Amino acid sequence: MRPEKEKWILLILLSLIWGSSFILIKKSLEHYNPFEVGALRVLIAGIILLPYAILKIKLFPRKLLKWLILAAVTGNFIPMFLFPIAETKVSSSIAGIINSMMPIFIIILGLLIWKTETSKRQLIGVFISFTGTCILTFATGETGGFKLWPILLLLVATLCYAISMTTVKAKLQSISAKVLSAFVFSFVLFLPSLIALFFAGFFGEFSFDKNHLEGIGYVSLLSVFGTGLAMMLNYRLMNISTPLFASTVTLLMPIVAVMWGILDGEKLSFFQFIGGLIIISGLIFLRTKKAKIISTEIQDN
Repeated sequence: MRPEKEKWILLILLSLIWGSSFILIKKSLEHYNPFEVGALRVLIAGIILLPYAILKIKLFPRKLLKWLILAAVTGNFIPMFLFPIAETKVSSSIAGIINSMMPIFIIILGLLIWKTETSKRQLIGVFISFTGTCILTFATGETGGFKLWPILLLLVATLCYAISMTTVKAKLQSISAKVLSAFVFSFVLFLPSLIALFFAGFFGEFSFDKNHLEGIGYVSLLSVFGTGLAMMLNYRLMNISTPLFASTVTLLMPIVAVMWGILDGEKLSFFQFIGGLIIISGLIFLRTKKAKIISTEIQDN
């Protein structure tokens, strides 16, 4: 398949899978605490990919170990805990909308770390989306209350994703998507997730009753599709495109997330809707041909 066609197919698939992850996190939280959800999400993916990781162990990139750890921790560990923690205070729809700010962090990291130029249009787009985030933060929804801390957690998680994406593109592009995913979950994150699950109290509380088994079902779907499979597709997308193009998936994810949220009975207040609309408008504004300069320069580095 031609790379140009493949990257658009991957973009659509990732939008559907990751856009559905927020509702699965919400459902998982009905059975487990946020730390259990995050640890189980990583651990199950590691168990599934372990046989393949062992099979390909000779390809383990020892010289690139520090970059592998950085990409794994920022892209596949820290956000797995921050999103469930935040979703105890905000809806899955809001979480999906905030995650759409990833292209902004891609641009900022390109400017600060990779020393790339930033156009006036990009800065305006960042300001527009930041305004939308502020509105979302202060908006009062059906649950009411000030939303600063959960919004900040979601922003940190999105920043972590951006760090991981630019690291993979700049330093780990030589590793195939399947091998990279297997190493990340089975070798780098397996033990930390097991330790986190222990301290979260999972092993002392788990029993084979309906509640826990139903929870395992939701987390397993989240882990297999939203973590393992999605990261393989994402690594492949970055191999054949650029970090900025790959982050475009976050423009489509909120649509899927909000649709699932509405089906599950969630409601967006008027100001939350306006805030989300402003965020996406800012992202569309900066997604021009001029914005592609950052992607080219990151790839050259």
